[in-house]
Amino acid sequence: MRATRLVSPLLLAALVAVLGTAPVAGGASAPARSVAITIDDLPAPPAGVVSNQPAALAALTRRLLAALAAHGVPAVGFVNEGKLHLDGEEAGGAEARTAVLRLWTEAGLELGNHTYSHRSLNRTPLEEFQADVVRGEPVTRKLLAEAGRPLRYFRHPFLQVGLELPKRREFERFLAERGYTVAPVTVDNDDYVFAAVYADALRRGDGERAGRVAAGYLDYMERVFAFVEEVSRRLTGREIAQILLIHANELNADHFGELAKRIEARGYRFATLEETLRDPAYALPDDYVGNWGISWLHHWELTAQRPRSPSPDPPAWIQQAYDALPR
Repeated sequence: MRATRLVSPLLLAALVAVLGTAPVAGGASAPARSVAITIDDLPAPPAGVVSNQPAALAALTRRLLAALAAHGVPAVGFVNEGKLHLDGEEAGGAEARTAVLRLWTEAGLELGNHTYSHRSLNRTPLEEFQADVVRGEPVTRKLLAEAGRPLRYFRHPFLQVGLELPKRREFERFLAERGYTVAPVTVDNDDYVFAAVYADALRRGDGERAGRVAAGYLDYMERVFAFVEEVSRRLTGREIAQILLIHANELNADHFGELAKRIEARGYRFATLEETLRDPAYALPDDYVGNWGISWLHHWELTAQRPRSPSPDPPAWIQQAYDALPR
């Protein structure tokens, strides 16, 4: 039988500070849950929208921004400036798409760089990839400057950080020299799979199917959050401040409000990305490189030579419907 050891009040306070917990009635502890919301592929990825015309994108964006505002979410939107320019579009198209981005800054939200053309760092020579980062800056910098903000966050397309560690580190040095902070992801998910099926249903006027897709998405995201909570506890001994990645699409424009309610029901508050990155977990060793664009929880697992925890998959019927869509 092991001897019982008493923990001093000072040691208990120190443990609470490190583990991010607060004492509650009965001597138990409850995690202080927080999550930063990050939204990729602005103005919007074509596969996830009913129409890629500027007026439709503006309407989608207004719905999404209204849902964010209703829940007090200080989101960061990550921009692909290449999506502002469509081959063959009439004059004024780029300006109209830029006006869609301006809706974000006018709402008091921040924009980040997601490269110009959403290329893979794994498959692109470093100098070309760096040039694509720089090419993705001018409009975003201008809009942020109008709002009195700097451009400070970068998100890797596909979450791919490179196949060789020297290339990853050289790129990170390049980002730091340009004033960027990398925006990690811990709550990674396949919302884009649901979104493509959802948009396809809306384009075909099948509201019943769209509703079924949305319900499946919300239930799936509950499983995703339960998964990352468990992995973070197993990996760090606590629940860390999480970072959610979703995309600017019809699905989230129509249903982020309900998703936010579910996140709040799990005990989360919505935090800024800046605050979230102060969590000591984001300073954990991270030497991951590889084919997969995966969450930083998986980065830390693999760096610690632990097996990668299998993430929840979309329901089979959703994945089958997505695979059947024309590309």
